[in-house]
Amino acid sequence: MKKSLVYTRTGDKGTTSLVGGTRVEKSHTRLDAYGTIDELNSFVGSLRCEIEEEEEQEMLMFIQNKLFVIGSYMATETESIAPKAASIITDDNIDRIERKMDEIDNNLPPIRQFILPGGSESASRAHICRTVARRAERCMHRVKKDYPVDDNIMKFVNRLSDYFFLLARKECNKKGTEIFWKQDTI
Repeated sequence: MKKSLVYTRTGDKGTTSLVGGTRVEKSHTRLDAYGTIDELNSFVGSLRCEIEEEEEQEMLMFIQNKLFVIGSYMATETESIAPKAASIITDDNIDRIERKMDEIDNNLPPIRQFILPGGSESASRAHICRTVARRAERCMHRVKKDYPVDDNIMKFVNRLSDYFFLLARKECNKKGTEIFWKQDTI
């Protein structure tokens, strides 16, 4: 079998194909959305390198696999092609993240001030994931204005930023110190 090439040269003029065959500009809202999901997935991989707890490692791997699914969904012409079963985010997927968030939150001290990103390497990486998840969500809402996007996909990405916030707090409380915003620092 011949090895496939990484480069195709088909995008040299600023267009690419969606799943379905339609060529679109590389500045298309769908590409922005699935590119941001891919970026988030890369940052989650970086975060996994700093997380020691096996249960959290498993959750992050679950999230990475689901982000790959979401990227595939966002790259598909959903207005004319039904998503494959592997590209579906289920209620159970959302419930899994919510249960994990509740578990983490139940073991954290209450928040009485705004928290600044930082405190430990793993917490900093979780905060980066949080902010990229929020940007991905905004990109997906722009896509949803013109194209169908499954509600569960929107919910899943919305939950991710909250999960990463809680994970950052957990990591700070375990490995570092939460950094609180101080209004009068200047």
